[in-house]
Amino acid sequence: MTRSGDRRPWLHDGPFANVNLVVDLESPCFPFSKWKTDPPPSGQNWPADCDAFDRNFEMALEDPSAAKGTPGQELIRSITPFGGPEHLEQDVTDTFNVITTARNFHVTIPTYSDSKGQVSGSNGGWYVSAHLDVTPGPMPAPVVAVIPLVYGNTTDSNKVTDVPYTLPPSTATVRLEYRVTGHGGATDPSSACIGPAEEFCKRKHHVFIDDKEIAAPSPWRTDCTKNCTMVTNDPTSPFGPYCGGDPCGSPGSVNASRANWCPGSETPPLTWDQTVVAATPGQHSFSYQIDNVFMGGTWRVSATLYAYAAQ
Repeated sequence: MTRSGDRRPWLHDGPFANVNLVVDLESPCFPFSKWKTDPPPSGQNWPADCDAFDRNFEMALEDPSAAKGTPGQELIRSITPFGGPEHLEQDVTDTFNVITTARNFHVTIPTYSDSKGQVSGSNGGWYVSAHLDVTPGPMPAPVVAVIPLVYGNTTDSNKVTDVPYTLPPSTATVRLEYRVTGHGGATDPSSACIGPAEEFCKRKHHVFIDDKEIAAPSPWRTDCTKNCTMVTNDPTSPFGPYCGGDPCGSPGSVNASRANWCPGSETPPLTWDQTVVAATPGQHSFSYQIDNVFMGGTWRVSATLYAYAAQ
């Protein structure tokens, strides 16, 4: 983390007993009472600043001194609600107990405005605030390294080239975090998809360490209905009844199962420890592959390796 105008770390004088990242997302769309002072422009259906859709919502650290192409470290993967607020918290203690130089903190929300204001605002956007709650004290775990491996898009089924990394000499245990969500609007007639690819496609992923497959998950969320508590008595609603957590989305879309995400919900990482991931100090490699990715669809992928000394 860096202050504007300097490169000094925000956090110093560690170690830390706890560092908690707290993030709040606010939408110009909601509550609907905002429409009284910020009404839709003439001929449009939405306030200009309102982004009524669900969007990728990612928080990551990047090392400004790292070589070009070095992946950032994703801290939280979520999806915005359909035009509603969202509150997220993430324990980032291990990360900040090994950082010794400045970092840039990035929030990614790829918004797309509808210039005509028919399906979303003509200048739609979001407001994001974030802070760290810090408790100095002994480290809760003997972390010795946090290694970002990949962070980006996968648009085909080719195996990702092996990513080399080095475990420190004191490494005794490890944890691998793998965050993935499917996106896109392509039409795949495959029976693996219940809607546009890759948002509604259940695909098998293959995760490799040192060219050995350690896991083959099929990330898929079937619990999106828990985010939809119907609101039926809001006199300010321009739509009638709506899902309380996703006020601008149709309940059918809010509730639909998806490629490892739900609107207005965090996607936690898939994790594996030293029982399947090599914890031997020295050189290793990471790679992954996703089956049957359809042309025009995308999987958003990140992976981070945590190394720990013996307790």
